[in-house]
Amino acid sequence: MSPEVFVDIFRSALWLVTVLVSAVILPSLTIGLVVAVFQAATSINEQTLSFLPRLLVTLGALAVGAHWGFSMLMDFFFEQVAQIQQVIG
Repeated sequence: MSPEVFVDIFRSALWLVTVLVSAVILPSLTIGLVVAVFQAATSINEQTLSFLPRLLVTLGALAVGAHWGFSMLMDFFFEQVAQIQQVIG
């Protein structure tokens, strides 16, 4: 039960969270940037114009990537369950 094992588990958990969050945030960020450029070009300052496309893209990214994300979470969980003996003893 060395500290390196816990650091390795924590590092892999943080990497998994980063990948899963990036899969949702990056499409929303891209659409937000496109809408912001459109608003700047046309001088439209409507807040709901930037909110609705980002919301729809975020929901779409969640819908499309949900199976992939849950499979990654389940793989991580099963991997941690398999390492219980290594962590305890």
